Amino acid sequence: MRRAVFVLTLFFFVTLSGCISTNKNIVTGSGIIIYLDFEGGFYGIVTDDGEHYDPINLPSEFEVDTLRVVFKGKIRDDLGSYHMWGILIELIYIEKL
Repeated sequence: MRRAVFVLTLFFFVTLSGCISTNKNIVTGSGIIIYLDFEGGFYGIVTDDGEHYDPINLPSEFEVDTLRVVFKGKIRDDLGSYHMWGILIELIYIEKL
């Protein structure tokens, strides 16, 4: 009985830890900040490889059109946006280049 409980507990731990993993939801890159003048206007990041990211917490000092940056962010697929442009990310780190 104890072995069955241990195996069942181990199964749920392994299964849940795989679901909670955030490494696959972290993106890093470099690119430029661009201003988009639709949906009320907002700033996005276009990476050097052409990806579009819509940061939900871009600091005001980075709201400069064509500013080169390097960044790290968490993909927020649990949120929605009316911008309808790019992948929503929550910035963990951003630096001017």
